[in-house]
Amino acid sequence: MLRRHRDFRLLWCGESAGKFGASVTTVLLPLAAVSVLHAGTFEVSLLNAATWVPWLLIGLPAGVWVDRLRRRTVMMVSDAVSGALFLSVPVAAWLGVLGIAQLLLVALLAGTAAVFFQTAYTAYLPTLVGPADQAEGNAKLHGSASAAQIAGFGSGGLIAQSAGAVNGLLTNAATFLVSLVCVARIRHREPPPPAAAERARGALLREVAEGVDLVVRDPYLRSLTLFGAVSNFFLGGCNSVLVVFLVRDVGLSPGAVGALVGVGGAGGVLGALLVRRCAARFGTARALLLFELGVPALAPLMALTTRDAGLALFVVGYAAVALGVVAGNIIKAGFTQAYCAAEVLGRVTACSAFLNYGTLPLGALVAGGLGTWLGVRPTMWLMTVGMPLAALILCCSPIRTRRDLPVREPGTN
Repeated sequence: MLRRHRDFRLLWCGESAGKFGASVTTVLLPLAAVSVLHAGTFEVSLLNAATWVPWLLIGLPAGVWVDRLRRRTVMMVSDAVSGALFLSVPVAAWLGVLGIAQLLLVALLAGTAAVFFQTAYTAYLPTLVGPADQAEGNAKLHGSASAAQIAGFGSGGLIAQSAGAVNGLLTNAATFLVSLVCVARIRHREPPPPAAAERARGALLREVAEGVDLVVRDPYLRSLTLFGAVSNFFLGGCNSVLVVFLVRDVGLSPGAVGALVGVGGAGGVLGALLVRRCAARFGTARALLLFELGVPALAPLMALTTRDAGLALFVVGYAAVALGVVAGNIIKAGFTQAYCAAEVLGRVTACSAFLNYGTLPLGALVAGGLGTWLGVRPTMWLMTVGMPLAALILCCSPIRTRRDLPVREPGTN
């Protein structure tokens, strides 16, 4: 009954608005680079990589900083910064000074804001709702995020056709303003962070090391983090050449790209609807293997995409990936929140995200290089085949022998 929870509704709406804006960005920024600035395959991949590089640069200390600050405030500042950044792109275009360097800078700084927002909101949810409601809260947040991404992908292509890829980024600025207003209206005030009084020299590094140690030493956190890192390497590579593949190899218009990705992305909504039932019936550990290994086995169909009837192959493959990613993320988020103590949740989340998201830019750069050298379609083959194979890591972990993922016993750290 979280729909009756006013503060959760505001967080839900704010997070969904931000995800909508972020998904529009993934369409409009590459389209602006390709159609307005005539960027090459590697430059477009570099633009995608810039969005995720901040996880490598500040992902670990961000968790410590979030644990030291009020998480609602962190989210508000992140929204304000993101809105201003995306507003700067059409302004620069109107002044005639827009270049690929500015797009890269906007992607880099917006990615930095996303690091703080993602880390803060993941750690904020357990303070907003009780343990019994966290599974439902995660399902609603991830499900609405997937729906917002579908709408954003579809809208991105239509916005690019009607207003232009550059002017369309005004939509992004507006969505982050909506997110800012929603988060600002939340009445709940989380417990104050630990007193900032006199931290010893090297406290930041020590706290970062504590988060890393928790992830490395725990077999469940370690396995999930390693899987996420490898899986996201291939996912980042696939996404970095996706627009170039559909526009230049398949021959679609910007509007058709957005519509096609939007239809395929409906798999994410289906994943959010199915995940709780599957987890209850099969167990969270078995459901995780189903969604991360079984379903994404259809991903290579995307590399077979051709015009007309061949577009159905893309829809099926992309929907399978979206379904697996969303459902898997819901299970993993619920596990982390139930398994880790609240006072270290930010650090554990940031450490896992550092490795999970840190491989996205690496995958994007590798795919950009391979796309230039081998061609875009062969690169799509390599990236889509790698996604389901990454889940074999989970089959070599304790998760393989369990029905359900473990939870932390009350009163333990």
